[in-house]
Amino acid sequence: MAARPAVAELGVARGVTVGTATVLAGATSWADRTLVRDGGFYPSRSLGAAQRLAYYASRLPLAEVATTFRFPPTPDTTSRWAAATPPGFTLDVQAWSLLTGAPTWPESLWPDLQGRVAPSRREGAKLYRHRLPAEVVDECWERFVHALVPLARAGRMGAVVLRYPAWFSPRPGSWAELAQIPSRLPGLRAAVELTNDKWLVGDQCEKTLGFLEGLGLGFVCRDRPAPARPVVAATSDWAFVRFPGRHRARPTVRADGAVRANGAGPVWWSYRYSDAELAAWAPLVRDLASGTSQVHLVMDNCWRTDAVDNAARLLELVGAGVPLWQPAEGAAGPADAGVPPAPGALG
Repeated sequence: MAARPAVAELGVARGVTVGTATVLAGATSWADRTLVRDGGFYPSRSLGAAQRLAYYASRLPLAEVATTFRFPPTPDTTSRWAAATPPGFTLDVQAWSLLTGAPTWPESLWPDLQGRVAPSRREGAKLYRHRLPAEVVDECWERFVHALVPLARAGRMGAVVLRYPAWFSPRPGSWAELAQIPSRLPGLRAAVELTNDKWLVGDQCEKTLGFLEGLGLGFVCRDRPAPARPVVAATSDWAFVRFPGRHRARPTVRADGAVRANGAGPVWWSYRYSDAELAAWAPLVRDLASGTSQVHLVMDNCWRTDAVDNAARLLELVGAGVPLWQPAEGAAGPADAGVPPAPGALG
């Protein structure tokens, strides 16, 4: 197998074309500790942050920035992301947790806004949006959007992915909140990820998808383990699919702190999709592409090379076997991990 190119020789990874649509795939992290330390994906463990992102962009055409869920980005940070990546690379950005009403790290709030939180509401390990005055919440949205300007100007900005907590259910207040998203994110594409199943059950599903379509908001499809069936639909000109791994339940933690493995890997959240599981998605992705201009496939199973290998392999399958790159030999992870071999080693 050919050696990976040196960082100085990098190009840019491309998606695959299906009809008139472009299909992009990537992971939720290019700097995950296990990927950098143990994965064998990067040519060197000592790459700097910009070199690492540049190398990732030469292997895959898309990444979703998940760290922005915990801490909002700054314009300086997004400028560095833009500078480190080539034209044609796309970054989707997860919305900061405060913006979707999820529990938020208090220290992630900008220092000059900390004083706007009432002393009686500063107690506890997490901050909640309802504890802030409305004008402060408005300011948070504006600063988040402002931080993304460098990405948009550089042509690297994909979509803002708003991942709502499980308690965000189809109630009047929730519908009203979704209706505000276009005005909250002017000039930006937005995709909504609804983790409460009530949005997608029975007749409610059609209502939810129609509502998002009317607002021009993307719907984030989620891969799910059997016997559950994923809702596969596009509600905007861009389609989105998240692959979080097919975890059925948390493993048992014994009194001594040891974790009883669930067969998915060395840690309970580790999951590597098999070729058969990815192949089952290929026709669904092509169907999404038939009615859109872009399809974003995000692997949220970051453990060693699981996410990057799965993303590359799924693009190969969608694109009728045209490879973007081949995983390095031995990059599948530890022999006792209970995961399938690297896609390049399959039959």
